[in-house]
Amino acid sequence: MFLQRTTLPWKSLHLRRYTQSTATAVLLHDAGSPLTLLEGEEESFPRPDPKYAETIVAIPRSTSGKSIAAKERKAGRLPSIVFEQEDGQHGGNKRLISVQSNQIRKLINHLGRIFFLSRLFDLEVRSAGFDSVDIVEKVRVLPRKLHLHAATDAPLNVTFIRAPSHAFLKVDVPLVFRGEDVSPGLRKGAYLNTIKRTVKYLCPADVIPPYIDVDLSEMDVGQKVVMGDLKVHPALKLLQSKDEPVCNIVGSRVSDQKKSK
Repeated sequence: MFLQRTTLPWKSLHLRRYTQSTATAVLLHDAGSPLTLLEGEEESFPRPDPKYAETIVAIPRSTSGKSIAAKERKAGRLPSIVFEQEDGQHGGNKRLISVQSNQIRKLINHLGRIFFLSRLFDLEVRSAGFDSVDIVEKVRVLPRKLHLHAATDAPLNVTFIRAPSHAFLKVDVPLVFRGEDVSPGLRKGAYLNTIKRTVKYLCPADVIPPYIDVDLSEMDVGQKVVMGDLKVHPALKLLQSKDEPVCNIVGSRVSDQKKSK
């Protein structure tokens, strides 16, 4: 039932530089056999909300540099780069582009910043302006790095990496915690100690999860969730220790203990 929920933006995060060195493709599998959800698993794992299946429109950019970037931002555009997958076979091919500031800002606001960095988008590079019908390149991409203004949180630049079906990508997948209202430990007055907000996986491009659910509904005081406990598609490979903690239920707060005396 929770699969119908939209991804939850975490507005409380105040990081200024969001990076997916995580979003780097590192190997390929047989392009003739794309990996997708296995039969019967469609209801077991979260799927990207089609509400945010938006095509990002871009225009080519011939030069780079601080002055060029400043002019782009002043004109309502974000200087951006699209990288080829860095698997040693494509030479790090990249394309300089500019995207529309308003479009990227809208997607970040709607999805939440870390969810934006784990979401696949279609990208169209148009030769003669954003309204042009002449498309230079049309490709699926994953946002790799997002740089925000330290004071205003306005996006300053964004980097994408091409995400064809045959690519495997390192992705920091966001965690969504649920079941707080029925957790035995939390109902006793304990509190949730959140240790991780994302977990890094090697994902086939076609099955990157929009988020991973962390079920707290049966957790009692002193219990914890580790990365190996998370339920994910079997094609995903955990790139961190399976014993690394995600969260735990900690005993009553000191202030609550004093009140009970």
